Amino acid sequence: MNDDERFARSWHLVVGVVASVAIVVQLVLALTGARVLVDETEPTTPETLYRFFAYFTIQSNLLVAASSLMLSRDPWSDDRRWRIVRFAGLVGITVTGLVHSFLLRPLLDLEGLDWWCDKTLHMGVPVLAVLGWVLFGPRPRVSNREIVVALAWPVVWLVGTLVVGAASDWFPYPFLDFREEGWRSVAVVCVGVTVLFVALIALFHRLDRRLPARAQGSHVSG
Repeated sequence: MNDDERFARSWHLVVGVVASVAIVVQLVLALTGARVLVDETEPTTPETLYRFFAYFTIQSNLLVAASSLMLSRDPWSDDRRWRIVRFAGLVGITVTGLVHSFLLRPLLDLEGLDWWCDKTLHMGVPVLAVLGWVLFGPRPRVSNREIVVALAWPVVWLVGTLVVGAASDWFPYPFLDFREEGWRSVAVVCVGVTVLFVALIALFHRLDRRLPARAQGSHVSG
């Protein structure tokens, strides 16, 4: 094992562990009644579990955790299934960080572990995941299959969230609550986020081809 592979394994392991620990701690806090979810009422345990995993933040962090832990074992993996998980997680976690920075930061005033989980899931993991991809890849790994899934997943999530929200009157993010914000406002946000997804997918796809190849046997300068 050369130094490049050793560094890649270590970085992916750190990302996977940090994301996993933050998810578990956040779940424990949610189940014990901590104010880590944007809820005005106290949900039952089944409702808490559903709402926890309904957050796009949690789903994108789960994808990053799974793909990073896999890459910590084989940083040059070219399994097609993991290609999809890796790319969808990369795009999703980037959107998570950007949306949090511009739309969600004022929603909750958190302290202690609540604050740590919030910042780790919304800021720490996105930075570590994107930087890890830039530094260690693996690349190239993005084909039409990965692009389709990376776009289809958030679209399915969005449609499901709106349908369930209409039936249950609960939305994971206030800007999707059409009963409070109105359909026009929600439509503008949905179009804006969709455009962001498309732009990031195009950017990462281009960088996947333009940045130096990072795979077993490839020469990496610098």
